Amino acid sequence: MDQKIKISAVSYLNTIPFIYGIQADQNLLSQVALRLEYPSKCADLLKTGLVDLSLIPVAEIPQIPHAEIISDFCIGANGKVNTVMLYSHCPLNEINSIALDYQSRTSVMLTKILVVNYWKIKVSFKETNEGYINAIKGKDAGLVIGDRAFDLNGKFPYQYDLSEEWFKLTKLPFVFACWVANKPLSERFKHQFSSALKFGVEEKKKAIACFEQKVNSTVDVKSYLNKDISYVLDTEKRKALKLFLELGSALV
Repeated sequence: MDQKIKISAVSYLNTIPFIYGIQADQNLLSQVALRLEYPSKCADLLKTGLVDLSLIPVAEIPQIPHAEIISDFCIGANGKVNTVMLYSHCPLNEINSIALDYQSRTSVMLTKILVVNYWKIKVSFKETNEGYINAIKGKDAGLVIGDRAFDLNGKFPYQYDLSEEWFKLTKLPFVFACWVANKPLSERFKHQFSSALKFGVEEKKKAIACFEQKVNSTVDVKSYLNKDISYVLDTEKRKALKLFLELGSALV
């Protein structure tokens, strides 16, 4: 029996269509071992070879040996995304420090790009771990990504949507995460995997209904996945991804 292809995917709400599509293909499901983690953990699993294919923050792609983007689907946004947010009790020009969310390195890099190229402010950056959100006080701001942002939006006097800020800077959409492999995968598998993702995105309504039957969420998942998340890795997003990685490399 062939060894299963190990896959990790992000455990946030924005992956509901992807997970639905993968789980709907029983033949594909029999070939893979799927696990759900937060974004930076997905990247670490791929970098260390503990998985073969992962939905990872795009900032990590240059760090992955033999990285190959699989499929024309991603986690992206055209303008506001509402789940990659900078929260503060003071305006940008008064911020002294920014606590960087430990769960995603793409958003960390995006924050630094905006600080240097768009906001043009001088701040210090703080590494974080669980519980850091409670330290967003005074002139110490914080980057928060993912589902946790739903409970925080509207609770700070100043909040900045980083995907929207990126659009103001570049007039381009943004790509947060892509499906990346660290080893050669058969064309047959890649086609089947991409087809499963496509099915999930096209059947988003069913995917959401299936999720809501299992989970009692206070989030308007339908609005979030239809209005805020853009799943197709099209030409404009690939252009944005290239620019993002170029600007990120210039920070080092």
